[in-house]
Amino acid sequence: MCRHLAFLGPPVTLRALLVEPPWGLYRQAWAPRMQRHGTVNADGFGVGWYAPGDPVPARLRGGGPIWGDPSFADVARVTRSGAVLAAVRSATAGNAGGPGAAAPFAGGPDEPWLFSHNGALTDWGRSLDGPAGALPVAALLALEARCDSALLWGLVLHRLRGGAEPGEALTEVVREVAERVPGRMNLLLTDGRTVAATAWGDTLFVRRGWPPPAGPGPVGTVIASEPFDDAPGWEEVPDGSVVTAAAGDAPRVRPITATTVPVRNARPAGSGGGTAGAGRDGGGGGGAGRSGRRDGEDVSA
Repeated sequence: MCRHLAFLGPPVTLRALLVEPPWGLYRQAWAPRMQRHGTVNADGFGVGWYAPGDPVPARLRGGGPIWGDPSFADVARVTRSGAVLAAVRSATAGNAGGPGAAAPFAGGPDEPWLFSHNGALTDWGRSLDGPAGALPVAALLALEARCDSALLWGLVLHRLRGGAEPGEALTEVVREVAERVPGRMNLLLTDGRTVAATAWGDTLFVRRGWPPPAGPGPVGTVIASEPFDDAPGWEEVPDGSVVTAAAGDAPRVRPITATTVPVRNARPAGSGGGTAGAGRDGGGGGGAGRSGRRDGEDVSA
């Protein structure tokens, strides 16, 4: 499991996005508020971002906790970007460790993609022989680590290279894998201009209007495993859905149709009141929550 986040909007420092919010991704490495599987996310981290005029992202990754990395604080302080994908990792049994297993995963040297997986697949090494066997040998050899997340990325990237749109590539992989193996597949993908994400077995939220605009101009969008503050505007993405967003546009949510459905464990006792993101049962205090939005409608602040 992990916590992950993607941002599209006016350029901000990595520090402003990941560290300064009261419950930012940096703090979620040791104190997540809505994580149901695992307790801390100290088995690796990664940040990917895009520089102006360069479609290929840069990455900083580590195999240990984000707070222990000697470079992260300085990089986060001086790096500004209008497109970011970041994650902190809690490894599951049977998966490799090290920086190569930490999201975000990337495509080839000239490709724009960044990818993250929040979740876990049961017995994936045997259950996914069929989908893995359909990949070109070169794609299998290019996987950065022996872990379920890297294989999922290989399956998604294969579809992207075949011409699939980002949201389509994610939903196709979720459908195919869900028919073969139980698991949680909250997938997150960006090319620096658009973001697509699935909610399949774990929490996912979207917020439009961060950072708060000082005047006319681009409006930022954040898609994250959990809210990083208690401000209004966070919307929970219904389980079994895919959300897509482009810079300046309102995110759109639609259901993932599949022969199986995601299984999300009940919210842990005591996690409702006083936290951002009221549960699907309407519990919890101020902050994010379900809005009664119909599938396919715009999500806006």
